[in-house]
Amino acid sequence: MAVPAGSATPAKARGSAPAWARKSTVVLLIAVLALAVFGATTQTWLTVHVDPQQLGQATAVQDGLEVQGSKAATTVTALALVALAGGLAASIAGRIARWVITAIIVLAAVGIVAAAATVLADPLAAAQGSIAAATGVSGSTADVSVTAFPVLAVVAGSLLALGGLLVIPAGKHWKARTKYDTTAPGTPAAQAGPVDEIDSWDRLSRGDDPT
Repeated sequence: MAVPAGSATPAKARGSAPAWARKSTVVLLIAVLALAVFGATTQTWLTVHVDPQQLGQATAVQDGLEVQGSKAATTVTALALVALAGGLAASIAGRIARWVITAIIVLAAVGIVAAAATVLADPLAAAQGSIAAATGVSGSTADVSVTAFPVLAVVAGSLLALGGLLVIPAGKHWKARTKYDTTAPGTPAAQAGPVDEIDSWDRLSRGDDPT
């Protein structure tokens, strides 16, 4: 039985992107990891045990001085928000813009890992600002215990860098969004995947009637 000329291409080749490369999957992955880092900074990273005479009566009754991640590593919170914004922007960016966004996400992730690793390497130095605010004395010596949240930030930051790098290969499967980021010349529109509302507006702006 002869195969019709228009049916030579398998339906799967004309379908949507693979599961790992779907726009929703990549963007959601970056958003979840960025929010995980942000959430970690709201938790206690360090518990400082200082001489009660230094802390004063009001603070001495507490079981140590708790230092949140946003105070121990001040840049982590901002970098997590930058990565989150980058992931959302990647969903509407063109090919060239996706390279720029990927670089931003990866650099933000590297900064997160570096800042959190610095806290793990020298927790006392990271806690000095909070100790000085509580005691009024800088350069104090204290016993500092580290929670699991800085480690969580390092792990999430590392995965965030990989998620940012995933934007480039996954973006090759995403449908064009602007007149500057279209399918190859001569490629039938039907083979570019299903057309949604945004694609319809883009085609109308180019003078094409999607209907």
